[in-house]
Order: sequence, then structure tokens, then C-alpha cells
Amino acid sequence: MKKNMVTRMILLCLQMIVVSGCSRSTETTSDVAAPPDPRETVVFDFEGTEPGTIPDTFTTGLVGGGGPVRWEVLEADDAPSGDRVLGQLSDDKTNKRYPLFVCETFSAKDVDVSVKFKTISGQVDASGGLIFRCADPNNFYVVRANSLEGNVVAYKTENGKRSNIGVKDQGDAYGVKVDVPHQQWNTLRVRIQDNLSEVFLNDRKLFEVENDTFAIAGKVGLWTKADAVTYFDDLSVKSLDAVE
Repeated sequence: MKKNMVTRMILLCLQMIVVSGCSRSTETTSDVAAPPDPRETVVFDFEGTEPGTIPDTFTTGLVGGGGPVRWEVLEADDAPSGDRVLGQLSDDKTNKRYPLFVCETFSAKDVDVSVKFKTISGQVDASGGLIFRCADPNNFYVVRANSLEGNVVAYKTENGKRSNIGVKDQGDAYGVKVDVPHQQWNTLRVRIQDNLSEVFLNDRKLFEVENDTFAIAGKVGLWTKADAVTYFDDLSVKSLDAVE
């Protein structure tokens, strides 16, 4: 009888652990010590990072010319979650200048990635973007939303050179025209499987892209251009790769 009770207590404890894990199937973290389980979504909300710094699981970079980038966590009253966001604060007006913010603890070939972003200022550019299948700072896919141009466009950066990769069934169309509210929070999302990417803005699917340039696993991260000062929050990443 006592043995049965002990067994039942062990099973109850295991159930509690499983339920607790399921209630956080979307893991919120600012610093991930190891690559996440491919079956889980990880959300970087930057709440655990001191203002004026960046999480040690990310690195910054720059493609093109111009001055240094300036990524840092800062406090924001209207943060989508908590009270801290990540900002790209440099405002160098060099046109072909692309600041990068790369997650070093996540890599996947097929991935569902999204971020909340708010364009703050920029005369040359006012945009926020997602990079994925990033092999290195000069080779990756990027989808960005631009408040000045009012569009969302998919590109590839290959050997440091950025080029438009068009829209499925529309050839080399330059993305899709759509309102990207300035100084308001928006959500940009990309889901890529094999050579097909689906692009969403504010929960609305805008277009698809087919491209074979980068066909292996890579890192994910954030992107801006030129003098775009942009805030980001809740970078969400989920591997769609099969679990071996």
C-alpha cells in the first residue's frame, strides 16, 4: 500500500513538472546559455539585460560603410512586454549601411521568426528587419518593413551585397506596398521552409518568396539601415527543422 502511494506521489510530481513546462511553451529569456530545443519557441524580451548593454548571447555587426553601430537595451514606457526594449540608436546617414544584431545561440535551416518593432526616426531610412539563415555578417536573407517607403521587401545579402529577391509569381517585384505605421509598434514575421518564405506584417500574410541562395542552417537576428533609429522587442524564434 505504501509502495503504491509513493508511486502515485512520484507520478503526481512528474505531472506537475510537465504542466509547468507546458505553461511556458514559449520561453521568455534574455540570455540563453545553450541552443533551444528545436521544438520550442524562444522569446528574447531583453528584460534581464541592464540598460546600456546587450545580452551576451548576441553580437553586433555592420555591412557596408558609415560609422559604428549602437545597439543597446533601454527602458521604454510602451514596451510590448515588460519595460525594456532593444534599440539601434546610431543615425549615420550613409545609404548603404546595414547594422546587424545576431543571435549566437540559435541556428536552424527552417525557422519561424518574428519581432515587434517601432521606427523612431530616420530621414534616409526608417525600417526594421529580420535576418535568417545567416552564415556570417555578409551572407543572409533579410526581410524588412519601411515606414518611409510604406512597403515590406525581401532581400538576400550575398558576399556583402544586398539585392531584391522578388515576390513569388510576380518575378522581381519590389516587395509589397503596405502601411507600416511610424512611431508605433508593429510585428514582422517570416516563416521559411526549404526554399519558400512566407512574410507577414501585423498578423497579415503579405507575400511569398522562393529562393535557393542559402539552403543550409544559419543564425537569426535583427537589421536596420542607414540612419534608422528603431526599437525592437520580443524577438521570437522557433526551429522548424526535424528533431533527430
